[in-house]
Amino acid sequence: MHSSHLLLEEPIRMASILESSKSSFFPAMTKIVGTLGPNSRSTEVIAGCLTAGMSVARFDFSWGDSEYHQQTLENLKAAIKSTRKLCAVMLDTVGPELQVLNRSEQPISLLQDGLVILTPDREQNASSEILPINFDGLAKAVKPGDTIFVGQYLFTGSETTSVWLEVSEVKGEDVVCVIKNTATLAGSLFTLHASQIRIELPTLSEKDKEVISAWGVPNKIDFLSLSYTRHAEDVRQAREYLSKLGDLSQTQIFAKIENVEGLTHFDEILQEADGIILSRGNLGIDLPPEKVFLFQKAALYKCNMAGKPAVVTRVVDTMTNNLRPTRAEATDVANAVLDGSDAILLGAETLRGIYPVETISTVGRICCEAEKVFNQDVYFKKTVKYVGEPMTHLESIASSAVRAAIKVKASVIICFTSSGRAARLIAKYRPTMPVISVVIPRLKTNQLKWSFSGAFEARQSLIVRGLFPMLADPRHHAESTSATNDSVLKVALDHGKASGVIKSHDRVVVCQKVGDASVVKIIELED
Repeated sequence: MHSSHLLLEEPIRMASILESSKSSFFPAMTKIVGTLGPNSRSTEVIAGCLTAGMSVARFDFSWGDSEYHQQTLENLKAAIKSTRKLCAVMLDTVGPELQVLNRSEQPISLLQDGLVILTPDREQNASSEILPINFDGLAKAVKPGDTIFVGQYLFTGSETTSVWLEVSEVKGEDVVCVIKNTATLAGSLFTLHASQIRIELPTLSEKDKEVISAWGVPNKIDFLSLSYTRHAEDVRQAREYLSKLGDLSQTQIFAKIENVEGLTHFDEILQEADGIILSRGNLGIDLPPEKVFLFQKAALYKCNMAGKPAVVTRVVDTMTNNLRPTRAEATDVANAVLDGSDAILLGAETLRGIYPVETISTVGRICCEAEKVFNQDVYFKKTVKYVGEPMTHLESIASSAVRAAIKVKASVIICFTSSGRAARLIAKYRPTMPVISVVIPRLKTNQLKWSFSGAFEARQSLIVRGLFPMLADPRHHAESTSATNDSVLKVALDHGKASGVIKSHDRVVVCQKVGDASVVKIIELED
């Protein structure tokens, strides 16, 4: 990968842009989160998604019950077994999401300049005149002139499947709105977003807690996507809840920033969360269009410097129904990579899109091309400067390993780790080559039984850019003797050779613990 690295700041022969890229075992360093749903829940399609580059499967509980998602998860497990591709599981909470209920599932036509009433009366049937919602307090939260968006995939300004409403008046518990664009709402459930309005509902609802305990615990979810995170306290409360659920104490919490309130408290949220999801669908409605890019760049920079994974959403909306993204979308994916995103999250594109596998493949190819022109040298210096001196022991080892790998043009960095922290620190410096994280399982007990840790740590690296996990034999320890380390290293090298990232005479940088010391060494492979 390092050999094909380009710099846009240097002269590029324009014809070389048209040269086809070499295929790689790793489709891209940037990871892809795919949302599984009606069009992507069969074993065959999921296997295609995994092969195309999906490394995290997202289960969105805004719709579908636990039984439905369980069957999808069983299909995912079968696909993982058949493709031999690791995949992590992310549970996406509903949170304080407002919804319009359409029990008849008949299409609802709304005409521009007409009136429609939003009512908390769930007994009403949805129609062109009245839309029942799942929240009793909307009338108290809004005022005339406020903006409300309703749709299956929310308003982007170009489609006719979602509607933009302006509050005209409040009548008791009902909200009367003027329809600002002609649209047809199809389906049984629509999301309602009140722009820049504080909704007095808990971030982690009772329904979310039930789903986490009944579905998340037995399935040992790797990530919890905390929808509508507005304060650091939201993350602390979610973590406290997870800590009581035994196996989920290790589950990482990704704060989903979806509105201006979350943006305002971004720095405190970042400190508490394990990662950040920039939910550009809802946030793009709350923010003026000219400010969206600025938030993205600032938020990704903060995540990068903190060494916490950042995930960007809503990049190829049109691929829900089309085989090819627009020029703007293709550029948007590349810019997300250049801005420092760890992963791209696909929602409706894979959930109900016609081309889930092709979408993942296309996004992966764009990411791969963008990574070639990512200016690692500038990024590395910026990160080292931000960290400052004196560095911590681990930070020093991680940055040294990356610097050495780039200087000797290593094909890969291999890192021995038990918690995954050392490998994530290496990945934080964005080396141009893959980092193989060899996770050494640790023996632990809950006083009733003994078990090995390591699977969580391995899967949780599947959302970190450039990090590719491998679970080692539990009989070896991360800081064991040189003999056992050498045997684990041989397995890692064989894995690298089999996947095509390591060849004869390549140089490899190895980061490991020997006794109490951390060691970075460079090895050159023979025939």
